[in-house]
Amino acid sequence: MIKTLWTVVQRDLTLALRNRSDLISNLFFFIIVVSLFPLGIGPELETLRLIAPGVVWVAALLASMLALERIFASDFDDGSLEQLLLTPQPLPLLVVGKILAHWLVTGVPLVMISPILGIQYDLSSDVLWILVVTLLLGTPALSLIGAIGAALTLGLRGGGVLNALLVMPLTIPVLIFGAGAVEASASGLGGEGHLYMMAAILVVSLVFAPLAAAAALRISVE
Repeated sequence: MIKTLWTVVQRDLTLALRNRSDLISNLFFFIIVVSLFPLGIGPELETLRLIAPGVVWVAALLASMLALERIFASDFDDGSLEQLLLTPQPLPLLVVGKILAHWLVTGVPLVMISPILGIQYDLSSDVLWILVVTLLLGTPALSLIGAIGAALTLGLRGGGVLNALLVMPLTIPVLIFGAGAVEASASGLGGEGHLYMMAAILVVSLVFAPLAAAAALRISVE
């Protein structure tokens, strides 16, 4: 099963690297959204520190929404998704591999660039570290939850918009606890409680999201 999982991840990573424009556009969207707020609001450091958690997390959520449609779309278009459904390996395991590959090419770059963007908001090193941890916990959960919507809207016209409408309400807890952890850390209250909640959301998503996405894929293909 581990070999099967690695094969799916390796295949999707190879395909993603061949279409680097999609990866770059997603990362640049995140950078532009986060960087525009300091330019529009002005140089007041207290205000920038106050809005930084919400701005970064909203930008990460929107960037994640943009990339969700690509999880299963290419496999659906070329017919390889039907072959995945016919394989003897459990479909939820294959779905986990595709979600993992999607997170590696879309979520990890956001996590890596976030400390540099956080400097624009005059965040301290401790707060930047909490920001990175929240994104490490939150972005996989966004990919897992988003995979359900991507599977449900597969092949539909305007599926990207419908996917966003379906997924956005489910991702609000991740947004609240992610931004709340950074804000609590910046105010000196400590964000451990928020981080525990994010870890719990990630575990629950990891258990149930692949099962739901696999069932939705079977419905969409049929």
